[in-house]
Amino acid sequence: MPTIRVTLAILLLGTSVAISQEKTIVIESWREDDLPVWQDKIIPAFEARNAGTKVVFSPTDGETYDTQVAARLAAGKAGDLIACRPFDASLDLFNKGYLAPLNDLTGIEKFSTFARSAWSTDDGKTTFCVPIASVIQGFIYNADAFEKLGIQAPATEEEFFAALEKFKADGTYVPLAMGTKDGWEAGILGYQNIGPAYWKGEEGRRALIAGMQKLTDPKWAEPLATLARWRDYLGTDFDKRSYADSQRLFASGRAAIYPAGSWEISGFQAQARFTLGAFPPPVPKPSDPCYISDQPDIGIGLNAKSANVEAARTFLAWVASPEFAALYADALPGFFGLIQTPKAIDQPLAAQFASWRSRCKSTLRSTDAVLSRGTPDLAGETRLKATAVVNGAETPQEAATELQNGLDSWYRPGR
Repeated sequence: MPTIRVTLAILLLGTSVAISQEKTIVIESWREDDLPVWQDKIIPAFEARNAGTKVVFSPTDGETYDTQVAARLAAGKAGDLIACRPFDASLDLFNKGYLAPLNDLTGIEKFSTFARSAWSTDDGKTTFCVPIASVIQGFIYNADAFEKLGIQAPATEEEFFAALEKFKADGTYVPLAMGTKDGWEAGILGYQNIGPAYWKGEEGRRALIAGMQKLTDPKWAEPLATLARWRDYLGTDFDKRSYADSQRLFASGRAAIYPAGSWEISGFQAQARFTLGAFPPPVPKPSDPCYISDQPDIGIGLNAKSANVEAARTFLAWVASPEFAALYADALPGFFGLIQTPKAIDQPLAAQFASWRSRCKSTLRSTDAVLSRGTPDLAGETRLKATAVVNGAETPQEAATELQNGLDSWYRPGR
């Protein structure tokens, strides 16, 4: 009996030690829609290779995520891993000491300087989030409607507006499914979509930051004028149409073209009962090069005060691996891996978007780095002014002047 008791005690002790060594790491994120993907695919794949570590994906409403996660970090109550917005929002968290530097993380070298730029300090010397994915902007269209009216996917703005005119004259479809009720679509899906072809992508963006160009210059004001022309093709009551309304309008087959980001692919693929196609932003002139907004969308960083640093870093090293990149790309078509050796894309519409990288020049959204650190922030103001232009409440030149005046009120290049 004493031998049995000793043996049982040893077994119980071993079980107790195993339980005490098990770690649970919590991931904070704004991507509520991704919860099933993380729970059913990503987390099980990690846990199968890392016995003793449990992972919990804990999303917060996207509208309040930034405020809530910052408050939890400040109070020492945030999760171990923090989903990172690109550029200034995450840079602010790092500068406050909430995110740990990751320069020495295994696998971080697999990402290009361009990929890391959204989650690095201004001098590029410190990276504080592992890049996960970017999204590409362009246009998704109803290929059946195009075939019915004998229209080819447009490559130039002249062809784009000619297609819109045909759809308007036919009357079967709303030519362009976008609304302005929510106040951001015209800025992101419109201005930041077509604008890079005017300001020459990274060349113009960097010149604006350096103070060598102004928002009143033709290359920055002209896309607002082009955007104003969209008004005639948005259908009735477009100013009362929300983002969700526009999605439903297009998915139902009642609209011809949807100004989009690749993040829409999975939703439309599941809902649409017609053939989907995609084309990149049309160029102003046939001789102009093509540009796409290839925007880093999400990364993941380490809470500097995590109680499970070793386990969290193990997870981050796995996020930096080709295995994770392939898993993520398959689970979420339209979110393109930023690792330098990405997996081939199987989903046809996502593959169309990705193919533009080989024939168009990639650029970042013009307002998201540096230029939105003051008040008024340029990103928010651009969304408001683009909306006003589409609604006809302001002229393109008035909007451009107000944008530049707002930037001049606080921004001094080089300081």
